[in-house]
Amino acid sequence: MSYLVLARKYRPRNFTEMVGQDHVVQALTNALTTQRLHHAYLFTGTRGVGKTTVSRILAKSLNCQGPDGQGGITATPCGVCQACTDIDSGRFVDYTELDAASNRGVDEVQALLEQAVYKPVQGRFKVFMIDEVHMLTNTAFNAMLKTLEEPPEYLKFVLATTDPQKVPVTVLSRCLQFNLRPMAPETVREHLQQVLQLENVEAEPQALRLLARAARGSMRDALSLTDQAIAFGSGQLQEATVRQMLGSVDRGYVFRLIEALAAGDGKTVVETSETLRLNGLSAASTLEEMSTVLQRMAVLQAAGPTDADESDPEAADLARLADLLPADETQLLYSICLHGRADLGLAPDEYAALTMVLLRLLAFKPSAEKKTLAKAEPRAAAAPAAAAAPQRVAVAAPVAEVPQRTTASPPATAPSAQPAPRAVQPWEDAPAPEPVVAKPVAPAPVAVPVQPREPIPGPQPVEPHDGLPAGQRLAVMDSDPRSDAEAEDDSLQTSDLRLPATPAKVLAVPVVRQQAESRVDLGVSPAAPVLIPTEEGDFWHATVQQLIAAEAINALVRELALQSQLVARDTDQWLLRVERETLNQPGSRDRLTTALRGAGFDVRLAVEIGRITDCPARRNAAASEEKQRAAEKIILDDPFVQTMMRDFGAKIVPGSIKPL
Repeated sequence: MSYLVLARKYRPRNFTEMVGQDHVVQALTNALTTQRLHHAYLFTGTRGVGKTTVSRILAKSLNCQGPDGQGGITATPCGVCQACTDIDSGRFVDYTELDAASNRGVDEVQALLEQAVYKPVQGRFKVFMIDEVHMLTNTAFNAMLKTLEEPPEYLKFVLATTDPQKVPVTVLSRCLQFNLRPMAPETVREHLQQVLQLENVEAEPQALRLLARAARGSMRDALSLTDQAIAFGSGQLQEATVRQMLGSVDRGYVFRLIEALAAGDGKTVVETSETLRLNGLSAASTLEEMSTVLQRMAVLQAAGPTDADESDPEAADLARLADLLPADETQLLYSICLHGRADLGLAPDEYAALTMVLLRLLAFKPSAEKKTLAKAEPRAAAAPAAAAAPQRVAVAAPVAEVPQRTTASPPATAPSAQPAPRAVQPWEDAPAPEPVVAKPVAPAPVAVPVQPREPIPGPQPVEPHDGLPAGQRLAVMDSDPRSDAEAEDDSLQTSDLRLPATPAKVLAVPVVRQQAESRVDLGVSPAAPVLIPTEEGDFWHATVQQLIAAEAINALVRELALQSQLVARDTDQWLLRVERETLNQPGSRDRLTTALRGAGFDVRLAVEIGRITDCPARRNAAASEEKQRAAEKIILDDPFVQTMMRDFGAKIVPGSIKPL
């Protein structure tokens, strides 16, 4: 007797034997029980999840006659009547399966639809099952649309596909669609364990876990791999033989690598990678196994152990590694392993690429010293922040007002041991010993409503403090001596104005720069090329605009005309100048000459390379910039806009103003 493979031998015969598709089984069972039957069903999902199996069980449920021949439509077909046995063996005359991958034309579909006019010969319903329906041509789909929408009452359509995106929406709208999901590794492992018990085959739990993961959600793939593993292991399923058959990397290597990475031991990482090379183990499989382990470690770090981990022999190792590697480094290593698989194909040696991927974490891993400093800096910064600090005052000014500086009233003198530069501080006395540099601490901003100040007419001298001579007075000017780019700032800033340090005292004046917070920053465009209009430029610009409007030039020819400057023109020859050699192509020059002749200029063109100061492109850019400035001025001069900016701090989004 010939051997029957496990995938066919243990194909589910009814809905109760199906595993991993409870949502589909429940919907179909309820529909069959309540007799709410649709005329077309579409089953989608990856390979080996049960699309054809569900179709055959549905056909048996519709045509089951019961053991006594008196049965009707049922959700639990008997499996012993003539209809059930014939459907299982593939010889039921009223159940037709069409492989659309090899019968995708309109002729095959029409031949199938010709049978729809005849009533069932043996069963209760005719069932047309079209597998891989997305392979049908558009003509074939169109041929079946009418029958699919309004079939005879005795006809049921069952469609199956692995790619529903390629099925026309006109077909999808006529069907009830069920998505069969990939099965979880635990579901596959439990089913394999039941099958092997029926087959009297001994199997190690870890071997079944390897097979379940290798199946990637497909039960048929899992049973096929199990068949192969039984043959490879001479009737037994052991972890070592299954791992060797699949080419999987031993988790011991993975645990060793992660432990070495957690300890920063680059030597062990390189040695383990070399061991993988000598044993011929796959580099891609190594990264895949590491990604799986790191994912479980991240779950342990975030949620702690679960009930499912108790039966896992690797749970103890995973818990130990989860304690060794910080959560942020776990995430970093997981991302590196995940993206490192794409680097394997780019490197000349995949094991060298594997080593570089593993060492990448050591390169980006934060050292213990950096972590200590990162934790210590917030605590060190908290001490000066707790000291008395001047309050920043938000000063609202009219939009048109020029930013200016005003001096704050000096508070009471406070002793300080650090005369080094820092953030805004009150007037202080500084001791003579050598200064100690402290990090500047930004004081918390406090919004205080202050009425807009009048512009200061002139220099405002600061009164001497603590007996300083009059020659060491500070004056805050009405204008800012820095450049405009440095003087402008989008937020309130505080600055320190200090005299040179003397052996006795340091005078620090806190200054609050008064600005309009609702000022609009429309962005600074890069410097435009120089445009020096010429008389020839006026003529050439008008001519080019005429050619463009008439669509006489396009593409490179239009670019040559726009980027060139008319230097001189005679009765029969014009001289153009361009800055880029790539524009001076013979073909473009000839087509531009032809366009000029069509416009009434019977001349020859000569093109030279040089610096230009007037061309149509620069004129167009200048005109566009002028329109943009005019549009911005209209918006900024609008009274309503000024009111919103002044009273409510509104800002105009840069780039949102476009001229009409």
